[in-house]
Amino acid sequence: AAKKLGVSDLVIKAQVLAGGRGKGHFDSGLNGGVKTIYSPEEARDLASKMLGHKIFTKQTGASGKDCNKVFIVERKYVRREYYFAILMDRAMQGPVIVASSQGGVDIESVAAENPEAIVKLPVDIKKGLSLESAQGLADKLGFVGNAREEAADTFIKLYKLFLAKDATQIEINPLVETSDHQVMCMDAKFGFDDNANFRQKDVFSLRDPTQEDPREVQAEKWNLNYIGLDGQIGCLVNGAGLAMSTMDIIKLHGGAPANFLDVGGSATAKQICEAFKIISSDAGVSAALVNIFGGIMRCDVVAQGIIDAVKELDLKIPLVVRLQGTNVDEGKKLINESGIAIFPCDDLDKAADLVVKLSDITSLAQKVGVHAKLSLA
Repeated sequence: AAKKLGVSDLVIKAQVLAGGRGKGHFDSGLNGGVKTIYSPEEARDLASKMLGHKIFTKQTGASGKDCNKVFIVERKYVRREYYFAILMDRAMQGPVIVASSQGGVDIESVAAENPEAIVKLPVDIKKGLSLESAQGLADKLGFVGNAREEAADTFIKLYKLFLAKDATQIEINPLVETSDHQVMCMDAKFGFDDNANFRQKDVFSLRDPTQEDPREVQAEKWNLNYIGLDGQIGCLVNGAGLAMSTMDIIKLHGGAPANFLDVGGSATAKQICEAFKIISSDAGVSAALVNIFGGIMRCDVVAQGIIDAVKELDLKIPLVVRLQGTNVDEGKKLINESGIAIFPCDDLDKAADLVVKLSDITSLAQKVGVHAKLSLA
């Protein structure tokens, strides 16, 4: 790839879905995921230290990200660096352009230390971004001459892309003016609306599951809404609002949720079982809380899924279950007759308090190398 470019000044970039690559480090010992290089041989050497290795940045977390691809490009000499982004903003009820003359750095730090350097431009989604507005933004950022017109044209094209591809975020950092006064997008981060998958097949075909949490990928296969967190208490809930309040009450009692997991209103026993497989795959989980309010979702279906999961997985962690709503009596009967060790609790506050205490006991036992199997007295 380096030879095909036909130039000696190059840049090699680790292709991972995380920011801060330039200041990151690899498990191979290499520091920095963005490097300037001057020969194909140097490209080969650095690529060998990136490909197949994990990179760690402030955005990857302690687990890092696998680097499976590198990008080799011609090096451009930069005169000035800018920041440009288009986001969907709830407060503005539509797209907002966020830009700054201070690009190429952590924009959050710029916003905290020098907020007047941030320019915000709401865009009427029905009218779009006009040439006048784009030129005005270019003026505020300090573009002059031909670069001003080129910058305005770039802003308009990026806004059209934002709409055409159902994007939720387009971030260019840095947007630059080169030494020969060209305006170029040097690095980009795009986000797209998952609900647009059906009409953005070309975009979603580029998805790389190796860059995502494997638990979230597995959850999506079973139509489950899962987000991994850093706590010790697994949560299985139906409904996003109830899931959020369940996480809050766990925190209130001194615990920390290990995940957000919403099984929705029409999950089957098989989906419930798969949800438990995902929760139990997290080695940090020391207890789990099931909180179901049955409306469309039937409690007996949930109960059967729980029973199937505990038996299939030989679940070792304590499990607190709160069932309310449709077919709750049938669900409780299934659990009571199953013979499996489950801690039933009708009161959510008490259930949260109980699961936090059980988690503490299990965590303590794990630390000293003891397997604790807890059951009702």
